[in-house]
Amino acid sequence: MANRHQMKEALQQCIDSMKQQLHGLSRDIWNRPELAGEEVNAHDTLVRFFSEQGRTWTVQRHYKLPTAFRASWGPVGGEEQRGLNVGFLCEYDALPGIGHACGHNLIAEVGAAAAVGLRAAVESQSELPVPVEITVLGTPAEEATGGKIDLIRGGAFTDLDLILMAHPAQQDASFLPTVTITEVSVKYHGKAAHASAYPWEGVNALDAAVLAYSNLSVLRQQLKPEWKLHGIIKHGGVKPNIIPAYSELEFYLRTLRLSDIWELKAKAEACFRAAALATGCQVEIIYPAHTYSNILPNDTLANLYESNGKALGMVFPEQPAGFSGSTDFGNVSFIVPGIHPFFYIGTDALNHTEEYTEAAGAEKAQLYTLRAAKALAMTAVDVVCCPDLLQRVREDFRLAKLKEEK
Repeated sequence: MANRHQMKEALQQCIDSMKQQLHGLSRDIWNRPELAGEEVNAHDTLVRFFSEQGRTWTVQRHYKLPTAFRASWGPVGGEEQRGLNVGFLCEYDALPGIGHACGHNLIAEVGAAAAVGLRAAVESQSELPVPVEITVLGTPAEEATGGKIDLIRGGAFTDLDLILMAHPAQQDASFLPTVTITEVSVKYHGKAAHASAYPWEGVNALDAAVLAYSNLSVLRQQLKPEWKLHGIIKHGGVKPNIIPAYSELEFYLRTLRLSDIWELKAKAEACFRAAALATGCQVEIIYPAHTYSNILPNDTLANLYESNGKALGMVFPEQPAGFSGSTDFGNVSFIVPGIHPFFYIGTDALNHTEEYTEAAGAEKAQLYTLRAAKALAMTAVDVVCCPDLLQRVREDFRLAKLKEEK
């Protein structure tokens, strides 16, 4: 039977032996930041990395999306007809103006390192409880439109049994409760007129935008404490002496649970439509991107990751209060059991800042990044070696979905 200790030693040795190559992959992506949906260099860099790992990897370029990819290895080992397909996710889009301020270059490195590490672990054994397959998905556009959701709709996750990825942060955490988010764009159409000579001929679209903004500000008093909405007026007119014929707002709506976002959307839409009615404007309410779901917890996977992380020297402090980030991995967590831990990279700088961009490209981050990759791969080894753990993971998944639906 498989020896878990040997497998974990093998994957750590593999990742350590490839640390320069893995750092080079990350630096290549960091040095050439690309916005969501435009990650051509990152796609090519990761495709080249897996193509160079030998013929045992099957690599599909432009997989269902122009800058997505899929790399598969196996199945090998075991005698059961139905194997275990372990998935790792890579993100690699950057932020406008400040590059990799969310460390997605490191997410890509973690996914690649964990995948080749798990392969080494599996190859170190002559017998396994089940056949093992490894799949790496390159998932673009997390910072904008939600590439994972497009891949879900394209069927990219249908054959996966387990999904693992890790995200840079200010501390190590096996789970943080992310929130649901939806983006809404609101456009008001009025009628231009001279603002001094005959303003009564105009229909003021800026007034509609200001009223909508005020409506939402007043609405906050009646919202649940964990519900959030925040936005800007993107367009408010062209000159003071012209009644604005067009205005535009952009808002983000956030709730802890997916089931709550529909109620908040209805309240916000009432505010937008009321402003149109009051001013005589026409209104368009557009949802330009997918709704990002909250991440479903999986206690079994989180506990395994934490145990493996501690064995590697990670420290897991108490969860921070009020964490309110969002990710399209949440949508993945509703269809496949998975884990999305956060890992320290050697800095207290906050994500989405210039300081975090520098930290994500620094040599100092490498120790922590590869440590997270090892912990992910070791967690996969635990599930591979113990069918009972897989059943517990699936039961956690089932119960979390039931709780969410109540």
